[in-house]
This record gives sequence, C-alpha cells and structure tokens, in this order.
Amino acid sequence: PVNEDLARRLASRPPFRLASEARLCDHSIEIQLPLLQKAAPEASVVPLYVSSLEAEERARAAEVLAELLTPETVLIASSDLTHYGRSFHYEPFPVDWAIADRLRRLDEEVMESAGSLREEFFLETLRRTSATVCGYHPISLLLAVLRRLENGGELFQVTLDYQTSGEITGDYHHSVSYGALGYFPQSSFEVGPEEQKILLDLARRTLEHYQRTGKTSPPPFAPSGRESLRRRAGLFVTLHTDGKLRGCIGNVTPVEPLEEAVPQLTLAAALDDPRFDPLSPDERGVELEISILTPMKRVLSPEDVRAGEHGALLRLGVRQGLLLPQVATERGWNTEQFLKALGVKAGAGTQACWDPQAKLYVFRAQVIH
Repeated sequence: PVNEDLARRLASRPPFRLASEARLCDHSIEIQLPLLQKAAPEASVVPLYVSSLEAEERARAAEVLAELLTPETVLIASSDLTHYGRSFHYEPFPVDWAIADRLRRLDEEVMESAGSLREEFFLETLRRTSATVCGYHPISLLLAVLRRLENGGELFQVTLDYQTSGEITGDYHHSVSYGALGYFPQSSFEVGPEEQKILLDLARRTLEHYQRTGKTSPPPFAPSGRESLRRRAGLFVTLHTDGKLRGCIGNVTPVEPLEEAVPQLTLAAALDDPRFDPLSPDERGVELEISILTPMKRVLSPEDVRAGEHGALLRLGVRQGLLLPQVATERGWNTEQFLKALGVKAGAGTQACWDPQAKLYVFRAQVIH
C-alpha cells in the first residue's frame, strides 16, 4: 500500500509535488515492488520520481526527506550501472579477454564515488568516465540525504552484490552492470560482548598452540554457531609486548569469516610482519588486540580525516599505507601528524596525503582487547 499521509506531507514541501500516474513511467517502481513484497510484506511505500535537479533543488529536496525520515524508513534508489555496447552508444574499450575486468573496474570507480556520500563527486565521476548510469538523478538525491543523516553518526557503504548481464549470457557485446549498495552506521559492523570474548579466546588459543607445538597453522576450532562471527569484514590483529608493537597484520578487503580470519591473522602477526623477528616459542607477556574495520570510505581532502576517530588508507601510484585509528590516540598525534605518518608508512613521504594524485580513504574500527 501507498503511505498516503507521508505522500501528502511530502507534496506540500517544495520541490516535491504530486503527479498523475498517467504522466509517469512505472518501470522502476514495478521492478522493486515484488522484491519489497517478499522482503517486507507489511511495509507501505511512497514512490518518488526524480527528474533532473539543479544543485539547489537537490539540496532542498534532501533537507525535506532527511527531516521527514524516521528510524523505520528505508530509502531505495533504483538504477542500473554501466550500459556497454553499440546499442547504448558506449564502447570505451573493445570486447576482448579483459572486458569483464575493465567493466568491473569502471563500475567500482563509480560505486566508490557513491560511497563518499558526496553527490557532486559522484556526478563528476560520471562526467569524467562517461559511465552510462541511467539513474544518476535519484542516486545523487539519495547521497545528499544520507550525508545530512550523518549528523547522527557516520555511514559507510557496503557492496551487497555485483554482476553483469555479460557474465550471465557470456556475450559482452551488449552488457548491463548491476550493483546493490547498502549504507550502514558503524554499529552495524560491530560484534557484541560475547562475540568479542570468543574472538579474543580464538586469538589466545592460536598463539598458545603455536608456542607450545611450533606449528604454524591454526589448530582446528569448532564453529561458534554465532551468525555475526560468520560475517566477513576488514580485520587486523596486533601484538604488543611491554607496551610496544610486536606485530600487526590484517586485511582491508574482507576474505574469511571473522572466526576463521582471527586465528590466521594472529599467526601472521606473530610470524610474518617483516618489521619484526618471528615470535619465539618462549616469548611471554604478549598482549592481543583485534580491530574489526568498517568498509573504506573515499574522502576528498585530508581535512576530512579526524585523527583518533578515523583510521586511514593512502594510495598514491603503486604505493599504499594504512594506519589504524588507535595509533593516533596511542601516540598523541593530531591529524596533521597522523597524515604525515601515513605518508611515511606508504613509503611516499610526509607530504603524500596532500598530493593531488593521492587517494585517501577513512574507516572506523571496533578495537577489542
């Protein structure tokens, strides 16, 4: 059913207005309705048709939507990603052995720009790449709304699914890309107190097993039965002795479920960090720290980084480096000092974060001791 009360309230606030169904194309709405009926059969909907908006109009619409939203409201923007092929008048590269990878890289660049929650950066990325994303108007409005909602806590984008029609049909001469992106607060990526204890116990038992037996593979652990520990996330394991760093290894890109990744990264931090000698079997007093990361979020300026709150990833050419958020707190660094250290960590120098070619990403972390 349509939420008529909300529809009337929206229509009373410019630039929204009611439009007759006869004047509109229901294609996008009709695609969404069966999925909504399956996922949330009790939900009511308000169809919003978004045409070309100037920046000022988009800002006004975003303010209205952000004001009227409740915690029970979900915003959905419908669009395809890249339309590739002669029939779409878009053939920036040939159909060859590399086309699947090229399409993915193009789509990932577009999705990364959306993850910044900066609608102008998203639109500029489309202009620069000429990516044929048909629903860029509703997407840019969604991003403008989400950015305003960040006053209640930072949001991070997750790629829930991605596929191309060429991948399904085997014919990339006519291919459309599809992505499902979700936006979540940091709390969505955290685990509860019991799960924290389980992860720390896995790390401790793994380290004890190595020091007792000398075996460099994790011992077999029974599954915890906790659904939250089957989730994949960026993850780092850090070792300290006497308050000093002894090893730190992790993955920015989620690879294994948390309960499988923690034992593996514990051993990697103990044995494979090139900055330190491998942990010896008789070394004692090792303190363990686990950091569960949010997804990476592209930021457009070093000024968007907040030391002590954000971890950061720097990419500049072939160089890259990462610092966890707690590093700034532990060392008493301000944001400038944190960013200079990040450039050094990447092997690119203290001014690398201010290089126009640099790509900066921020994230937050749940730190478990």
